[in-house]
Amino acid sequence: MRGGQSLAEALESYLGEWSERTGIRVETWALPATDVPSRVSNGVMTTMREALSNVELHSRARTVSIAVTVGRSGLRMTVSDNGQGFPTARAGRGIARMRAAFAEMGGTLSVNSVHGEGTTVTGVIPRRH
Repeated sequence: MRGGQSLAEALESYLGEWSERTGIRVETWALPATDVPSRVSNGVMTTMREALSNVELHSRARTVSIAVTVGRSGLRMTVSDNGQGFPTARAGRGIARMRAAFAEMGGTLSVNSVHGEGTTVTGVIPRRH
């Protein structure tokens, strides 16, 4: 993250650059309105880069939809593409890295894919009370 940049600003800037470079349209549904701890911001950015790399390399998607929200229950990140999908049993190292990043932050990450319809990656980090 560049100094002083919020997670929403970092995501906005990264998503714009990524969309421009790949030609894949990004629909941003939601970005966090509040600041999040830098450890969480860094983990979310790492996971977002990995998820979008998978979209770019494997999905053949034309559009990817992004939502990152922060509420009373914690943070939720969703990356959903309209690509070709894949058998999740064949999940590779990228998905393992995304799961590990969320686990390090006390969260979980799931991948749901439907052949011919696309893939959705959902990560949740519960708020520590």
